[in-house]
Amino acid sequence: MALTESKGQATLKAQYASPKGTNTFVHPLDAPRTSQSAKERSAYFSALRTSVTKLQEEINTFLTQKMEEDKTLLVDRGGKTDDTKDEDNYGEEILDQEEDFTAGLTKGHR
Repeated sequence: MALTESKGQATLKAQYASPKGTNTFVHPLDAPRTSQSAKERSAYFSALRTSVTKLQEEINTFLTQKMEEDKTLLVDRGGKTDDTKDEDNYGEEILDQEEDFTAGLTKGHR
């Protein structure tokens, strides 16, 4: 994810790339001025937070759609699906894995 600025316009952008292609997600924002009041900065950060949330929702929807497409292809070819494995492949379970790893380290160093 990147935030870029040009001529008074900021752009929040994320790109998904896979062997099958890429998808770009873009949300334009008004660029912050260098001399903003606290109220203007607060409004800018609120808009940025809203854009990040929308971007995350779009990416999650896109990845869910990709998972379903992959599942359909697998079933059409006679394979079986494993939702847990699918989520791992798309990064949905990474936080849990990190927590398990951290817990294991903590237990081992007591």
